[in-house]
Amino acid sequence: MDNKQREEVALFRFGVISELVSSRLNPGELTGLIRQKSEQRWDIPYSNRTRVSAATIRRWLRLYEQGGRELASLYPAGRSDRGRSRKIDEETVLALVRLRKQKPSLPVNRVVEELTEKKLVDPGVTLSLSTAYRILQREGLSSRQAAARTDRRRYEAELPNDIWQSDVMHGPAVDVAGRKRKAYLIAFLDDHSRLIPYGGFYLSERLASWLDAFRRALLTRGVPRKLYVDNGAAFRSRHLERVCASLGIALVHSPPYTPQGRGKVERFFRTVRSRFMPSFPGGTLDELNSRFTSWLEQDYQHKTHSSTGESPFNRFARHVELVRSPPIDLEDHFRKEVRRRVTRDRTITIEGRLYETPTRLIGEQVSLLYHEENPERVEIFYQGQSHGLLTPVDLKINCQVKRDKDRDRLQVDEHTCRQGLLPFMKRG
Repeated sequence: MDNKQREEVALFRFGVISELVSSRLNPGELTGLIRQKSEQRWDIPYSNRTRVSAATIRRWLRLYEQGGRELASLYPAGRSDRGRSRKIDEETVLALVRLRKQKPSLPVNRVVEELTEKKLVDPGVTLSLSTAYRILQREGLSSRQAAARTDRRRYEAELPNDIWQSDVMHGPAVDVAGRKRKAYLIAFLDDHSRLIPYGGFYLSERLASWLDAFRRALLTRGVPRKLYVDNGAAFRSRHLERVCASLGIALVHSPPYTPQGRGKVERFFRTVRSRFMPSFPGGTLDELNSRFTSWLEQDYQHKTHSSTGESPFNRFARHVELVRSPPIDLEDHFRKEVRRRVTRDRTITIEGRLYETPTRLIGEQVSLLYHEENPERVEIFYQGQSHGLLTPVDLKINCQVKRDKDRDRLQVDEHTCRQGLLPFMKRG
């Protein structure tokens, strides 16, 4: 597994445990949430499995805490049973099925332990939990009863910035260069106070617009512990997962076709449609946002909310000392990441631009972080270590450059590239 694949697995693992590390849970709540996660189906990277056991979730949680809450602590390790066979013979399969039928309530990990204790597994064979689950599922012995009905209960976050909800609302048409274009309202709502950390209209609902709004919300109201969004393509992007993981935010997606989990932000959108939209006479995007900002501050943030009995601003400010400030280098957390292999002439290309890298990285797979709106500023990483900013290549100047023997320093030959004389031609 290469570094890109290992990071993808680590991001998935963080997505599973993020709610557990970003919430204030008592032991009972923690156990219940872990059990809930172990019962749902997951799209696990590079695996045919669809479930994660409670023991595995607890192990990931322990690794994350012991590793200083760094994403690297969740990278998959190499096989501890390297050199041993994982192929399961028919006798072992039959023994597993027979024991499961005899003790249907016994957890699968105890079934495997009992098989090993009774020496029903060959010494040179490893019967892993994932293999046991797969065999039992194939035999119809691992199915669990689905709940007869879904239990939906109202909830409210205990403190400000515990949970943010976010969604997009289709807005009015605005004037853009003499044409009408639809505007989209991107908004964030604090679950505890109903405060809107940020809301603004954009000409697109794509990820770039949403990230701009997210950045503004963080700068205005601090960093949430959990972010609740829907299953749209923009919210399933690896870029967003990386941004949230680097900021220590649990990214939670509501189940498909169940908008009830985002009910508070949907209720806010209904308020916008009924109390703000009728007052907008039409105009440009800037005019729309100016009017919306004024309405938000005067007619929403500081007025008593029907559900809480307080204004969103006062309820949020009551525990403002608990709000986590955004990091000084917040902009760097929003950089896009791409991977490239450094060519033999020690260059890489990003969006048609050529950059020169350190000589020692020739032939290596590197990570490059940059802002799409400022692609000239690119930072290069190799094995998690920064090697500074890259230098754009000027081909005209580059033809005057020659490398010395150790290929570590560059020198400019003032006599080359004269008019009509190429560097590799002999002088007359």
